[in-house]
Amino acid sequence: MDIAIKLTRSFRHAFRGLVLVAREERNFAIETVAACVVLAVAVVLRVSNVEAALLALVTGGVLVLELLNSATERVVDLVKPRLHPYVAEVKDITAAAVLVASVAAAIVGAFIFWPYLVSSFAGAPNTERAQSVTVDSVPSGLSR
Repeated sequence: MDIAIKLTRSFRHAFRGLVLVAREERNFAIETVAACVVLAVAVVLRVSNVEAALLALVTGGVLVLELLNSATERVVDLVKPRLHPYVAEVKDITAAAVLVASVAAAIVGAFIFWPYLVSSFAGAPNTERAQSVTVDSVPSGLSR
């Protein structure tokens, strides 16, 4: 079979799973909206490329964990909670992983957005804050 055909099928399956979770999982929909809001705020505030990459990484991490949580819940539902008490614990643990990632993402977002928001409300331009993370600020032990 041609590699292009296999790759196309793989993407089709992946997108089908993504659409399924987006339609059926309320938390994933909420987190997707939150990720879009974060992206929009990052564009409006003109955060640096490094900060934008970090925001994309943490928001993407939350979405990936939510996908894994949804998949895990479906698998353990096959076993049925009454068959073993660990089934409920597995669900709780995977949900906790999403919660921890969400809190960490919110903290990262606060650290990144706070200086921009303060300078915006104070009337100062964002350029000084945005320029604080540049190639010149790379520690001397790291190559440019």
